[in-house]
Amino acid sequence: MQRLTSETESMSFTQAGAQKASELIANSGKAGAAIRVFVKSGGCSGYQYGMAIEDRFMDGDRLFEDQGVKLVVDERSWPLLRGSRLDYVENMMGGGFSVENPNASSNCGCGHSFRTDGRPAPSGPDASCS
Repeated sequence: MQRLTSETESMSFTQAGAQKASELIANSGKAGAAIRVFVKSGGCSGYQYGMAIEDRFMDGDRLFEDQGVKLVVDERSWPLLRGSRLDYVENMMGGGFSVENPNASSNCGCGHSFRTDGRPAPSGPDASCS
């Protein structure tokens, strides 16, 4: 597991993101846990974000700490998440985490899906966000 700290070689939280992540970890009962952020294929734009509370780490994981909260990213997701920032937003539809990703060339309107190839996200009636 690698610990990195430079801004372009790390991930961080907004204040709201760190506060909510800290609450979730505390309520999980998992000592030494971190928020794992990962990318998987899917969604309407090509890639989809995923998050979990994790207390087991693998070789190749990158571990960061920001505002007292740990973040971990697997080595396959890292190139797509490098320099990202996690926020927590609440609105009339509820609350959730969002990823401010400098590597994304476009984001789906749902905020859970993104592209890195420079093409715009799909739009119109056939573009379903999932």
